[in-house]
Amino acid sequence: MRTRTAYSVAAVTSLALLSGCGAADMTKQASPFANAQGARTVTLSVQSWVGAQANVAVAQYLLEHKLGYRVDTVQVDEVPAWDALSQGRVDAIMEDWGHPDQEKRYVDDKKTITRAGGLGVTGHIGWYVPTYLVKQHPDITDWKNLDKYSSLFRTAESGSKGQLMDGSPSYVTNDKALVTNLKLNYQVVFAGSEAAQITQMKQFAKEKKPFLTYWYAPQWLFKKVPMTEVKLPAYKEGCDADAAKVACAYPHTPLQKYLNTDFAKKGGKAAAFLKKFKWTTEDQNEVSLMIADQKLSPADAAKKWVDDHPATWKAWLS
Repeated sequence: MRTRTAYSVAAVTSLALLSGCGAADMTKQASPFANAQGARTVTLSVQSWVGAQANVAVAQYLLEHKLGYRVDTVQVDEVPAWDALSQGRVDAIMEDWGHPDQEKRYVDDKKTITRAGGLGVTGHIGWYVPTYLVKQHPDITDWKNLDKYSSLFRTAESGSKGQLMDGSPSYVTNDKALVTNLKLNYQVVFAGSEAAQITQMKQFAKEKKPFLTYWYAPQWLFKKVPMTEVKLPAYKEGCDADAAKVACAYPHTPLQKYLNTDFAKKGGKAAAFLKKFKWTTEDQNEVSLMIADQKLSPADAAKKWVDDHPATWKAWLS
């Protein structure tokens, strides 16, 4: 389960957004890679948050410069990306935060998508407040005390309630249900994208203002704006099964990769490489920081990381 944002992605090709899994069956088309009869082209899905952009940037750089492929990239929201992968509009998703309905439909039942192993990064979503606020109000990190401080978080958008800032409405988020089921005096307000959310958080931090936000790790922003997680009721397996009744914390999720099944079978060295692609949270954050904070292009950030970490990526090519 996940949620994220809006950084522009270099070389993004157009893709008509597909409507979700209730629409027409999109599993009848084979992967364009398979139909290309050996053409050395790979299409990667890029989710809109910068960590996903970092994965794709490094994979693209190595596919192009070490394996001789042409790489196309497509930016598409999380659930439509599964539809596109099943259809063969893209060949791989490099970072998925858990979509059990899509996994059952496409991996287990239709078998049009193949698991490609873990990314090596564990993701976690939670509610966070700036650490400078915790120093003033140490008990604010317990959800049971949030209502006591709701007035600190009021904004024009939240009215008389405290604001819980989320990113994009397209993200997978339990926050509205959590606010309702925990009976909290808060209003979920969407910034619109990861980039807009980061801009707001950085501005709040610059002015040392209180804020409560939906956020996630790994994320480079923690290095710039130290934040502390608010403890929600403990996560237990199945506590989030009914989206309307969720009243528990988000899980820690080992992030996964998926390939179009035709590509997994016929994609040659590219498919083998993507299956072996596995790095650490620190690796991803290093590239993300270069892209989002240091303003390097994804290609330049990828090249710098590749130049500095040959021992890591050479194992992916063996």
